[in-house]
Amino acid sequence: MRLLQLLFSVILASALSAQAQDLTIIHANIIDVATGQIRPDQTVVVTGKRITKVGPTSGPRPRRGRVVDASGQYLIPGLWDMHTHVYFDGTASAGTQLILPLLVANGITGIRDMGSQLDSILRARAAVASHRLLGPRMLVSGPMLDGPKSPYKASIAIATPDDGRRAVTMLKARGVDFIKIQSLVPREAYFAIAQAAKAAGLPFEGHVPDAVRATEAVKAGQRSFEHLIGIFEASSTTEDQYMAGAPKLPARLLATYDPTRETGIIKFLGQHREVWQCPTLFWERGQWLVDSIAWHQDPDLGYAGASWVTQRWPKSQLGIARSLDTDPLAVRARFVNHELDIVRKLHAAGVGFLAGTDMPAGVDLIPGASLHLELQRFVAAGFTPLEALQTATLNPAKYYHRLQDFGSVQAGRLADLVLLSANPLENIANTRKITGVLTDGQYLSRPDLDALQRRLQRVAATK
Repeated sequence: MRLLQLLFSVILASALSAQAQDLTIIHANIIDVATGQIRPDQTVVVTGKRITKVGPTSGPRPRRGRVVDASGQYLIPGLWDMHTHVYFDGTASAGTQLILPLLVANGITGIRDMGSQLDSILRARAAVASHRLLGPRMLVSGPMLDGPKSPYKASIAIATPDDGRRAVTMLKARGVDFIKIQSLVPREAYFAIAQAAKAAGLPFEGHVPDAVRATEAVKAGQRSFEHLIGIFEASSTTEDQYMAGAPKLPARLLATYDPTRETGIIKFLGQHREVWQCPTLFWERGQWLVDSIAWHQDPDLGYAGASWVTQRWPKSQLGIARSLDTDPLAVRARFVNHELDIVRKLHAAGVGFLAGTDMPAGVDLIPGASLHLELQRFVAAGFTPLEALQTATLNPAKYYHRLQDFGSVQAGRLADLVLLSANPLENIANTRKITGVLTDGQYLSRPDLDALQRRLQRVAATK
């Protein structure tokens, strides 16, 4: 079965690669995700992996290459999930045959992988880039750098500054794109990693470790904060206790919340806009309210690995309940709303945001679908649909300093595009109404996507 699944992926990727030569999309409504303007009745010409021409539709229908009539449809840049774990611990076996193609089936053409088995993620990155495997383009960290007692297999244990420096040297030699920091990295090792990463020309991103203040992480050059970690602590009158290892439970964080301290950290982050926030709001809600999630009723459940549903998620629910969600549900619900309020205030201060999901590490974080739900959480936090859409399109391009490649539908950009049957600026949930996906010049029509999704449901049943 595994050989047949792999063969299917290779055949599909090869077939799509053969189509990645000449494609013309006509009569499309192009959404400018920078301004929110819609350019109606446009033609987009793709040659190989790049968009070569964009302009009003006119004249006879093209005779060369494949033509897609997008009348009444909306064309946006491909979506990015900026926090994934494709080859992570108990779900790693599903990375190649299920997770990667499922992301593409949901319009996700790029990912930032924040912690995976090193050999697996490097092989997949190369295979996708050469069109031998169907998946989004990838920027990867390999294993996370965590403390000496990390609970994760996809991590490197760091106890000393020398451990951190050696890990950075090794990962640089293997060709990772950045260094991922996890919560348990010791304080002195963290600063050694920051210096080594800077010397190696590698960004370092991820958690603000428990033993480090958010302000210190910014000054050390950390490029992103995940899950809003560091901001809660900086807004608390007991920040020093958290740095010493005190448990970070919602009731305690809320009880020690200081509006003046919160204003201070938000102002500080607003002054350092080179640091981005990836709050993983859908996962945060799922983590803190895990005992109230009706994931058995999820309409996308058929795309979750069978072992996730029968073993991993029930076990995770019990584990989270014992370690994190010991406060009453009403308190945790108030904390989730408090998170949305923090995001709202950071956004008002001009802090940049990235859409990420943490999939598939958490309960009910189904690859692909969870990114669309993350965009809806941004709207719940007060973002306009356009601003939410930017977190998965324009903002990743800005974050990577690659506006010449991503984040817009313009000539010269890479051919990563999504066609929608409805306008996402009217309702962000319309990002799920996908009629076609163009990933690195490979086009999947709605019938192609339907066939792929049927196949992936069968694969999911074996994982």
